[in-house]
Amino acid sequence: MNEKKASMRLSERISRWIREQVEGAGAAGILIGLSGGIDSAVVAVLARRAMGDHVLALLLPCHSSWEDDRDALLLADTFGIRWERVDLSAVYDAFLQQLPDGGEMCRANLKPRLRMAALYYFANKLNYLVTGTGNKSERLMGYFTKFGDGGVDLLPLGDLTKSQVRKLAEELEIPSRIIERTPSAGLWAGQTDEEEMNIRYEDLDRIIMAIEKGEEGNFPKAQLSYVKGMVARSRHKRSSPPIFHLKSA
Repeated sequence: MNEKKASMRLSERISRWIREQVEGAGAAGILIGLSGGIDSAVVAVLARRAMGDHVLALLLPCHSSWEDDRDALLLADTFGIRWERVDLSAVYDAFLQQLPDGGEMCRANLKPRLRMAALYYFANKLNYLVTGTGNKSERLMGYFTKFGDGGVDLLPLGDLTKSQVRKLAEELEIPSRIIERTPSAGLWAGQTDEEEMNIRYEDLDRIIMAIEKGEEGNFPKAQLSYVKGMVARSRHKRSSPPIFHLKSA
């Protein structure tokens, strides 16, 4: 079996899974926050394959770069995906005026949490499921905002590393401009994912796969320890809130 057939089979499996999740929830379709990046592009195309016209992509700029809109629209137009734009910049500014100053990270995390609220507004209106775009590499490192881009109904790419997502994007014929963009959550000007995580995706993905296979000996101890530490410290972000149980008291 060649690599292209394997990738196409994976795309079909994920699309079928998306359709099953929608049907199982008694929902009518899929809602996606389309950022212009590779992850949301792949999810949008897979959802389009799964649900046809029952997919809505939301463009949710919040003092975002013009490139985000440009590439999100390129993706939507290329694959015939319905879209709407809701500019959250004014809402973000007004919200901050009511809050005490909390520093750059507090301000940055507010953006994906506002986007989550907008996505669920439309999801409630349409009876759609909010479909997340996070991949395995970012999920394990805790590189997402809790109850922000982590607040979703399903994660089609949650078990794929960034490297696997990139291969899938090529097979799905995502425009090369989107595939080649420097990965960024767009939290502030010039911000990049790899700088925030302090590791290159290429290295991170190889370490993740090595840990899963029990083949950790080929990596520097400091780098391996760093990844393991990040995975452990971010476990709470991947778990449901702990519940106090009366019977255990």
